[in-house]
Amino acid sequence: MSEPQTARPTTGTPFSNVRILDFTRFLAGPFGTHQFALQGADVVKIESFEGDDTRTTTISRQLAAEKMSPAFMAVNPNKRSMTLDLRKPEAVALVKRLVADADIVWENFRPGVMKRLGLDYTTLSNLNPRLIYCSVSGFGHSGPEQFTAAFDGKIQAMSGIMSITGDPAGGPMRAGFAVCDLIGGMTAAFAVATALYQRTHTGQGQFVDVSMLDATLNFLSSQVAEYTVTDHKQRQFGNLSVSRKVTAHRFKAGGGDIVLAVLTEKQFAKLLTTLGRADAVADPRFKDWFSRTENEAALREIIESGMVGHTPAYWVHRLTEADVPCATVLSIDEIVHHPQLKARSLLQQVDSPHGRQTLATSGFELAHDAGGIRTPAPALGQHTDEVLREAGFGPEAIEELRANGVIGAPAGQPALVS
Repeated sequence: MSEPQTARPTTGTPFSNVRILDFTRFLAGPFGTHQFALQGADVVKIESFEGDDTRTTTISRQLAAEKMSPAFMAVNPNKRSMTLDLRKPEAVALVKRLVADADIVWENFRPGVMKRLGLDYTTLSNLNPRLIYCSVSGFGHSGPEQFTAAFDGKIQAMSGIMSITGDPAGGPMRAGFAVCDLIGGMTAAFAVATALYQRTHTGQGQFVDVSMLDATLNFLSSQVAEYTVTDHKQRQFGNLSVSRKVTAHRFKAGGGDIVLAVLTEKQFAKLLTTLGRADAVADPRFKDWFSRTENEAALREIIESGMVGHTPAYWVHRLTEADVPCATVLSIDEIVHHPQLKARSLLQQVDSPHGRQTLATSGFELAHDAGGIRTPAPALGQHTDEVLREAGFGPEAIEELRANGVIGAPAGQPALVS
């Protein structure tokens, strides 16, 4: 079994000179700012005294009590946390002071919330014209749904994802993870990076309006086009590939299942030859993809009868040697020990007051000055005093803010990274 890599030190990372005031919570917003934190941005997570709701979203009573759920750990490393009561005018004034030196404000409240707090884009951009202000919401800042509450499940249902996921006999099915939240977060990260690049030659910041529904439909662009161009209505196909090629599906092998992703003529011939059925390549029933679809049951019988005598692992080995794309179905606890992840240093370890954490870092590598996980997700309000000192507040001013209920109680010392 491979072991995760320890966190890599980073210097001169891509966003090392970028400061983000992060008002996000739950997943869509924090996942977006997480991408920047991994690449060196100074992300100051501004939380209520209760903290991001995700801190307590866990089956572990202990971690919920400590406000450090695995879900929170996963998307908040490298960030600094400060607590503010934004209902107080002094807290709003404090944010405006911080905005003067910020590059980005990022929030995922429902449209209108930040305006009621006096922290909307128009107000803050007057203080800092170079400010990029990213708002992530279910439906964006226009249209009849703009003020409607939205979470991942609602967007999965509305977007069409559930209507094409699962087996027809079982009815619509959600994806096994918060796919629309993550699509929204990653889209926001790309949008903000785009605005940052544009600022390099305009000198101006701008408002970035990210709709989770829009972002999801962008990811469904092929399915949308199939309807708008050909009037074809998508439906559930279970484990069949989106290509609709019948050899890209789940098949029974000896004692288990194997997923084939056979999409080309060359792969099709190699599949049948490796299974000892080279004769079927010339069978008129399988002469092209249309014929194979019409005779799917007969083709499936040939494939599964050819694999019945050996385990899925055996056939993955044999077929991979023949350059036929395939895999067994791995669980999460299996894939995290895969040697491919070790080779890519995807999993990194960091020490924290809650023990050593093994976390996934960014899904890409850079040849120069790549980012990574440097510090664990912060304790609630851990960096409040630190951020205020950097902004010019002295000890007495900080204590006065705390006594007046503007900032939260001091947190413990930050953890060391190994």
